[in-house]
Amino acid sequence: MADLLRLLLRVAEKAANVARVCRQEAPLFQLLVQEKTGEDKNKKFVQDFKTLADVVIQEMIRHDVRAQFPEMAGFIHGEESNKFENGLGESVTVTVCGTQEETAKLLASVLDGDNTAASLLARAIHQDPVTIEADTDGLTVPLSPSELGIWIDPIDATSQYIEGREEVLEEGHLFPSGLHCALVLIGVYLRSTGEPVMGVINQPFNYKDPAGGGWKGKHFWGVSFGGVNACSESRPKDGPGSGLSAVLSSSEKPVVKEALTSLCGPDKLMYASGAGYKILCVIQGLADVYILSEGSTFKWDSCAPHALLRALGGGVVDLAKCLQSNSGAQGHQTELTYHQPNAECKGADRWANNGGLVAYRDCSQLCSVMGALRGKL
Repeated sequence: MADLLRLLLRVAEKAANVARVCRQEAPLFQLLVQEKTGEDKNKKFVQDFKTLADVVIQEMIRHDVRAQFPEMAGFIHGEESNKFENGLGESVTVTVCGTQEETAKLLASVLDGDNTAASLLARAIHQDPVTIEADTDGLTVPLSPSELGIWIDPIDATSQYIEGREEVLEEGHLFPSGLHCALVLIGVYLRSTGEPVMGVINQPFNYKDPAGGGWKGKHFWGVSFGGVNACSESRPKDGPGSGLSAVLSSSEKPVVKEALTSLCGPDKLMYASGAGYKILCVIQGLADVYILSEGSTFKWDSCAPHALLRALGGGVVDLAKCLQSNSGAQGHQTELTYHQPNAECKGADRWANNGGLVAYRDCSQLCSVMGALRGKL
């Protein structure tokens, strides 16, 4: 497990570098933000460069994990399909090839011969990052890669990534929107039960280097299985009488906002973009809970941060199941799992967290939230 964690930290940093390159290199940035439609659109160009950037990151992670752990090959899932079709009906499957030159050639075919953009992207894909420091040496968990599966969200909060608003991150504060909300998420789950056992989160746009002016990232990780709970973040200490704080989506239902305003007080209700980022806020102690009443998140959004919360003594539960449960808010039967699709749904919805969710650090806080929402939804 320590070897797998070290690999995931490394590939997440590679992914973060690709995300930064797409914004910092002019030929790629123009493709990212100036997608043409209608008569102006080049029909030989794939329909969505934003999605291509996501797919390139996803396939790079898949390629690197498969190379070191071939027994995981059929269990590395991502948000995006890697098959593209241009306006002429020509289909291209995006993969990471054995060499930088081969990958550049494949990408050029997707980008209608834009060799400059293809070469920049290929170089970032094949470039090894600096060594990621993580205290994983003493980590021994009795699991083998053949028992595990992976969920990848290559760039969570893509709209914030594209818009690219830059904020100065203040210690101890969450940000409602901006580049900080864009995250690379890699979650590992147990195939037999679906429980999340390892998570890696990379925040590519954490701060700007004062010397060079370029963006630098930050990584987070957690492992939780059996008696082992290890996390890069320590459990936040709550101040005396600090009260409960919650982070929500700005589009959350009015009835939920009202119930939580009554519970927390208006000053303790916060809003932010990106499901992954909102759960990260709970991990970091910037908020106590994250509540979402809609089924608008997916397994790739929640798997990685769920593992970190478990390592800190918290978790992520299915809101609808919790509200229906007579045994109180907490219980293994209400925690989200990651191994089985929703049989009655099709497409991406097969992997939706249909019942909504609550991410929490402390069981007593989860019980308070359930008490406030019961009978309201």
